[in-house]
Amino acid sequence: MIVTGIILLLSVIFFVNGKVRSDVVALCALIALLLCDILTPAEALSGFSNSVVIMMVGLFVVGGAIFQTGLAKIISSRILKLAGKSEMRLFILVMLVTSAIGGFVSNTGTVALLLPIVVSLAMSVDVNPGRFLMPLAFASSMGGMMTLIGTPPNLIIHSTLLDAGYEGLSFFSFLPVGLICVSVGLVVLIPLSKIFLSKGKDADNNNKNSRKTLKELVKEYGVSNNLTLLKVVDSSKILGKSIAQLNLRSVYGLNVFEVRRKETAQNRFLKVVTQQMADPETIIENGDTLYITGEYVSVLKFAKDNALEVVRDDAYKKSGGKPTLDFYDIGVAEVVVMQSSSLINSTIRESEFRAKYNLNVLGIRRKTNYILKDFADERIHTGDVLLVQGSWENIARLGNEENDWVVLGRPLEEAAKVTLDYKAPVAAAIMLLMIAMMVFDFIPVAPVTAVMIAAVMMVLTGCFRNVEAAYKTINWESIVLIAAMMPMSLALEKTGASEYISNTLVSGLGAYGPHVLLAGIYFTTSLMTMFISNTATAVLFAPIALHSALQVGVNPVPFLFAVTVGASMCFASPFSTPPNALVMPAGQYTFMDYVKVGLPLQIIMGVVMVLLLPLLFPF
Repeated sequence: MIVTGIILLLSVIFFVNGKVRSDVVALCALIALLLCDILTPAEALSGFSNSVVIMMVGLFVVGGAIFQTGLAKIISSRILKLAGKSEMRLFILVMLVTSAIGGFVSNTGTVALLLPIVVSLAMSVDVNPGRFLMPLAFASSMGGMMTLIGTPPNLIIHSTLLDAGYEGLSFFSFLPVGLICVSVGLVVLIPLSKIFLSKGKDADNNNKNSRKTLKELVKEYGVSNNLTLLKVVDSSKILGKSIAQLNLRSVYGLNVFEVRRKETAQNRFLKVVTQQMADPETIIENGDTLYITGEYVSVLKFAKDNALEVVRDDAYKKSGGKPTLDFYDIGVAEVVVMQSSSLINSTIRESEFRAKYNLNVLGIRRKTNYILKDFADERIHTGDVLLVQGSWENIARLGNEENDWVVLGRPLEEAAKVTLDYKAPVAAAIMLLMIAMMVFDFIPVAPVTAVMIAAVMMVLTGCFRNVEAAYKTINWESIVLIAAMMPMSLALEKTGASEYISNTLVSGLGAYGPHVLLAGIYFTTSLMTMFISNTATAVLFAPIALHSALQVGVNPVPFLFAVTVGASMCFASPFSTPPNALVMPAGQYTFMDYVKVGLPLQIIMGVVMVLLLPLLFPF
């Protein structure tokens, strides 16, 4: 027991110190337990096969797909716009929307998604974004308390109950607790954020210097101004012809910018959008959408001559009668021509961007002038900025020839940010199916199986560009941390350390009744979470809470809920949770801002929970 205690103490010290990654600390502790013969190899590795760990891997993938398809952004941005110009309505909607999303996907991802939306909406109502960003981070943690999958500590106490022979918690067992957390958060944060977070701080003007978005680039160069979409139908005369056979440039003075093709499986639910560069050999198929650049009158003549339909969809109308561009497989980027470039004084046509790099040049920016028409014979000057279009991989390959040019931005990173919004309905259906399998008892599927099915379906239905993109959504540091720390709780139990700690708590607080013991466990967990991760805290304290409840002969469920709420509702430090740290620079907060706003909230939340948990889950 003493050796186990020393290993645990050293682990906590290293967790608090923060100079060594938490997953490495957990692995070192695991190895130490093995070397000291406290755990067998099978026991030490049991965490990596634990259903909680497997479920978390699947949930990372499911959550990643929800972000990758833009589903969360579509829902949240539409709801938040309901606030109009009302500061109070916007504050309440930010809290409620963030909590709702946080109940199903990671709180860090939720904050990363909503942060730019909230900043934009705050500026639209002339309010300092700092008023909303800290509550945004706190609400993501509160929302995690609403469902079984909302936050890792919830899964940990569920697993602890199952391992002890009790009935596990259902998907929405957490909902009453989550609703109380959000309600308390709203009531407390409305005045505190008004008092402490509405100070007149300098607005962050970095937006002017930040990299341009893809849509900003397209707007700057006026690409959409000269673009028309034509749909190929059954009666079109160009069916089966190649782009070269159309003679568009010579006959009509037009260019094919892109070919968009929707491939539909037997189930139209699984449609796939394919973007193709307009190669001369590309064969026109029924249902293709041609992105044509050139004079509108000439485009209409070409459409009439070949029985093509001019596309005017909803997105077209919303953009003021101009087609909108998507960047799923094909992107755009700016390329600055260097003084040493071999392209200097050669024309765009002679540069053979198309033949050499499979890229189109869409326009030239020369100082403050934009050359957007008839630039094929325009000579390239030093310092010219070329707007190029092509597959993300081909744009990224331009960076290999740094003597000729410099690619502005990072194409592959930009590609990763592009949402596959046409897959949003698929992602929504899969997520709802997963929730149904976990909620309804008549569906004989275990929660971990439901999550695994959903994760694989997200990949197979194309909600990610590829399998590698799905793997990148998994936070492996968190997975290894949990898997390596779970055997620590087994070691504490095996050596009698858990029983000793729980005996100490019971002897010190148990005499005053289960309410005082519950308060002790809650606030000890809450204090510990300020220094180490909430997941590690939950892994350590869940078995202690269980033992303490059993020793005083009461229901362990409220004690385990005290652990998960205490571990998750940590607001007094910017470093206690990733969302708190994420909003710190954007909100221009100081450490004391978190103390002024977060500490009162954390204390009030603890008092409310100690009073209400025994009512929700009687002793």
